[in-house]
Amino acid sequence: MLEIKNVSKHYGDRRVLDEVSFTVGGGRLTGFVGGNGAGKTTTMRIILGVLGADGGEVLLHGSTLDREGRRRFGYMPEERGLYPKMKVHEQLVYLARLRGMRAGVAAEKADELIDRLELTERGDEPIEKLSLGNQQRAQIAAALVHDPEVLVLDEPFSGLDPMAVETVLGVLSERAARGVPVLFSSHQLDVVERLCDDIVVIADGRIRAAGTRDALRESNAGSQWELQVADDAAWVRELPELTVHEFDGGYVLFEADETVAQSVLQHAAKRGAVQRFAPRRPTLTEIFREVVK
Repeated sequence: MLEIKNVSKHYGDRRVLDEVSFTVGGGRLTGFVGGNGAGKTTTMRIILGVLGADGGEVLLHGSTLDREGRRRFGYMPEERGLYPKMKVHEQLVYLARLRGMRAGVAAEKADELIDRLELTERGDEPIEKLSLGNQQRAQIAAALVHDPEVLVLDEPFSGLDPMAVETVLGVLSERAARGVPVLFSSHQLDVVERLCDDIVVIADGRIRAAGTRDALRESNAGSQWELQVADDAAWVRELPELTVHEFDGGYVLFEADETVAQSVLQHAAKRGAVQRFAPRRPTLTEIFREVVK
């Protein structure tokens, strides 16, 4: 498990991280979301030791991270960080060798990732000749080639089409299945909501929400309710002390406190079959907008 505990960072008088704390569980995909300038990249750079923190600590399996511990990380920066003139396969082997792999093993790992990330026809091309999407895949391969124990990826899905997103997700999910903690940032909230086990929301250098996807949706459910009945639900619009937001035949979305909502359910049950009745769970986009106000 990767733990970030009370990490703070200042640039002069400006505090860019304010006692940031969250965990990345082993074998789990954790999405790290926030607007531009929220503190995501600064936090990731501190985790990797690229920046020093002014306070707090970063722990791996309960021990403070040192230089040697960070060698076990795989990191993908948001900025392109590969050598543009080197060929894809050559570059991956080179990076694996820098991490101490024997030449033969490094070549095998490079071949495996090139195939898995669907870069087989591009393995002998220099990075600068690749499309932006394929450069992104190569960058992800570079973060994985040495079989890291922890993955920290800054905007790994940027520039990828939907099919490529699925390919990369498959690779990351395989790593998580081996017990690897995977932390990645993204502006694509719909992708994070669909892919992640856990979500951390940061704004203005402070953690505003953190937890499992389902727990966050549950805790931010509010007072909207969904009702689906077999027959027409127009009668709901005549009831007092509630506001109907959506209506479509047997489906109605309304806002009310729990007492009124339960009364609606009782009315519906007397009229016939109730197919669905539940609080409406907000999307990650809606949660994000609410917690960063």
